Amino acid sequence: MSQPPPGSRPRFDDATATLVRTSPRPLGAVVRVLGAEARPAELRLGSGAVRVGSSETCDLVVADRAVSREHCEIALEPEGVSVRDLGSRNGLFYLGQRVERIVLPFGGRVQVGSVTLAIDVDTASLDHDLAPYPGDSYRGMVGASRAMRLLFARLARLESSVVPVLVLGESGVGKELVAGALHEGSRLAAGPLVVVNCGAFARELVASELFGHVRGAFTGAHAARRGAFERADGGTLFLDEVGELPLEVQPALLRALECGDIQPVGGESTRRVRVRLVAATHRDLPADVRVGRFREDLYYRLAVVTLRVPPLRERPEDIEPLARRFALAAGLDALPAPIVARLAARSFRGNARELRNAVQAYAAMGALPEDEPAAAGTGAHPRVGEGVLEAALAERIDPTRPYLEQKDALVERFTRLYLEALMSHTGGNQTTAAALAGLTRTYLGRLLDKHRVTKGRR
Repeated sequence: MSQPPPGSRPRFDDATATLVRTSPRPLGAVVRVLGAEARPAELRLGSGAVRVGSSETCDLVVADRAVSREHCEIALEPEGVSVRDLGSRNGLFYLGQRVERIVLPFGGRVQVGSVTLAIDVDTASLDHDLAPYPGDSYRGMVGASRAMRLLFARLARLESSVVPVLVLGESGVGKELVAGALHEGSRLAAGPLVVVNCGAFARELVASELFGHVRGAFTGAHAARRGAFERADGGTLFLDEVGELPLEVQPALLRALECGDIQPVGGESTRRVRVRLVAATHRDLPADVRVGRFREDLYYRLAVVTLRVPPLRERPEDIEPLARRFALAAGLDALPAPIVARLAARSFRGNARELRNAVQAYAAMGALPEDEPAAAGTGAHPRVGEGVLEAALAERIDPTRPYLEQKDALVERFTRLYLEALMSHTGGNQTTAAALAGLTRTYLGRLLDKHRVTKGRR
């Protein structure tokens, strides 16, 4: 998948928007009873309301004495699923509090008598009659392969929805672009899209990054700071590498997802926010759940809908259109056919990010980096060999032009490429980036401004 030019937002043309608006079968819901026998075992919600109770006349019949004959009514809503008490004797409870009516997000649970109603996304509706998307691009992403066009079709079917989504895929496949597309297609598109890399912070700072802190909450907290949830209020929060989230922070994240309440580190009061969450990971979260590294209840709350981005090696037909998009972004009008052919023959262990770096290296040096195997046991990315660098530099040297002019041009290109790689590596964290680069944060900020590289977080 390609990335749009810095500072731009993906646009949807009228033809594509029409295709989305006429997409069949919007996202549906399925209701299950936990803790008692019920008929049917699963009830799929349609366009009308359904009734839940112990009476045989109900749409969902629950065999439990604490459930009234007609206990509650359930219906699909734009924001999720509404549950309304019908005057039951034992009431309707959400998070321990009695409610008369509530709109639950997908993945929510509500207490009815002594049993629990589980309301989840009807995943069958997401893939029912799903055909590959009719175009080879979608909201800033590029993919001509069947696998990517099926992903585009799933994203199109999620249009207008605000359900939590877990995006799976290897490093470099473009999971952040999927999050951007989900945001652009939602009813929260006018709000902010806030990106947090959960693996880019020290463990003791993750809670502060997510929920903020009050002044004096810990050493170095000289002023109060808003967290990512508060900054994303009214929009979308993208938690990249959510599998790296420390266990001690996971209960607070679950509470924020369940009821929208956040509490800054060191603070005594809570604040309610309205945030759509998209998370991503390259880890096997179910395996982490089994060994106790990740909370099971949080996993199911995040993975209401799961989308997988295939690695580039599974869709080699996408290499050429991606390379040409990256070339345009790097200032090249076109890529020579031999260069495209050499790129198409590579495996790209680093996926689209590695392809982008290779094209940027060609734009800067006039030659592709060597396609070297990763260092054994390290997963390191391929490096540009010294011979290739010397040959590439030799091709850029023009003895008829002044030395300083050519030197400055090469240094400018190197600096821009270095800064882009640095900010990508640190997940946009300027403090970490400045430490790695051996620069002050102020000077790094000036370089980012000068070379028009996205600053990210301070």
